[in-house]
Amino acid sequence: MIEQNFGSSLTVGIEEELWIIDAETLELVPAVQRIVAGAEGRDLPGVLKTELHASVVELASGASDTAEEAIDRLRKLRHAAVEIAEETGLRVAAAGSYPTSIPEEQEIAPEERYRAFVEYAGPTARRQGVSGLHVHVGMADAETCFRVMETILPWLPLVLAISANSPYLEGRETGLLSTRAEMLGLLPRRGAPPAFRDYADWEAFIERVTASGVASDYTSFWWDVRLHPRLGTLEIRAPDQPTSFERTAAFVRMLRDLCEWAVDAPPRPYDPGERGVYDQNRWAASRFGPHGKLIHPDRDQALTVAELARELPVSLDGLDADSCEADLQLEVGRADGLRAVCADLIARSVA
Repeated sequence: MIEQNFGSSLTVGIEEELWIIDAETLELVPAVQRIVAGAEGRDLPGVLKTELHASVVELASGASDTAEEAIDRLRKLRHAAVEIAEETGLRVAAAGSYPTSIPEEQEIAPEERYRAFVEYAGPTARRQGVSGLHVHVGMADAETCFRVMETILPWLPLVLAISANSPYLEGRETGLLSTRAEMLGLLPRRGAPPAFRDYADWEAFIERVTASGVASDYTSFWWDVRLHPRLGTLEIRAPDQPTSFERTAAFVRMLRDLCEWAVDAPPRPYDPGERGVYDQNRWAASRFGPHGKLIHPDRDQALTVAELARELPVSLDGLDADSCEADLQLEVGRADGLRAVCADLIARSVA
């Protein structure tokens, strides 16, 4: 049995992933240990910690009773990261990818779990030079958590489309507005989780795969949304990392509200075929962002992102279903070049 700590309904925790940049060259630098060391001794409402690549720092707010409290804690963490970076000749920027980065050339953070991951996944691990926004929402119990996951899952490609913020990689336009989604697709155990009938089915699958030795535990399943029993949360991992802090805040509010709606919504019928619709919508969101069409979760009809957003059961307050931050990156890059894009990301990342 997997350890469970459910019981705190609709609490909110947030994780962001920021790029670490040399202030002069505007290129990534493997300096996460300097950022983490700079946070020691500070009175912070959360933690700054390592991620897979040493040129990324993760900000983790911990659990809060409300979305607004979590957002305030994260704002202070992002402000601290900016301040620590500037004190050491560095800068930080928030985006789904870093325009000039060649992921395979970036150093891996010096931790055993990352070394083991790279040894297992090889080039698909090293390609993970992308950043996302993860939102944890507390659930009352395991069955509620599973049901909420299944209820919100069909809407997550819409979230990805609006959040798209990774149009560049390796110094060029990729042709995708969310390159991050494609990079995550290289991993084992990615995209939507398989279709299960209930929490017991989900748990049995996790235990089967981990017992085989292929995965260490359920945190080695890199799905777009996953149950996190030890924390008692549903972890939503679909969005690209926003640059603007206000967009991060808007996504947090929206995702928390979506979970609250799903708690009381009727359960979705078991339908493995929905995963095929999800894959199509996820691809379209990655390719076109908010400018493509997505299949409606409940109808045999493809709608524009803006049309589908009007049917989302919660408000998109603070978010625009007609555009995304990838559009702004491309506008700046096509006018002024990639260095200007990098400088703009740094400037707009200040909380």
